[in-house]
This record gives sequence, C-alpha cells and structure tokens, in this order.
Amino acid sequence: MNKNNFKHNDCLNFSPIDVAKGICRLTNSIIFIDSQTCGKFNELPKCKNCTNFKNPNKDNIGTCTGLKKEAWAYGDLNAVTCEGYKKLGE
Repeated sequence: MNKNNFKHNDCLNFSPIDVAKGICRLTNSIIFIDSQTCGKFNELPKCKNCTNFKNPNKDNIGTCTGLKKEAWAYGDLNAVTCEGYKKLGE
C-alpha cells in the first residue's frame, strides 16, 4: 500500500481519543486522524495491509482468505493478533 494513503490511525504510535483525533505516543501531542503522517510512522497491521485481504468494495469490505474459513472483513480492522496476517509486499 502506498504510504501516502496512510492516516495517523494506521500507525502503532497513535492512540485514539475520539473519531477525529488522538495522541501521538511519541510526542504526546494531539493530532487529527486524517492529517499527514510523520517520519516516525510505524505501520499498524490492518486487514487492508494484508496479502490475504481480497476484493474490497467501495466501503472497504473484502474477503479474508488467510484463515481456515473465508469470511468478510473490514479493511480497517486491527490485525495485530491475527494468525493469518501477512504484510503486503513481504
């Protein structure tokens, strides 16, 4: 996935406060989710960043093919503990 398409809520250093903003764990500053990411961006594993996430629709809902049974998945779903997660490009 193109790094220009990432938002702050795609970073491991981001801690959400509400739907619009959060706190950067590195700088302790409040940041808006959809502002430009910084040079210390650390990609958070999400379904949309997984090679097993297939055929997402306009609402970013696709099919997970990385587990025993295929199922629909939302692209922004956190995949930190997913056994089937494989980062795109690896």
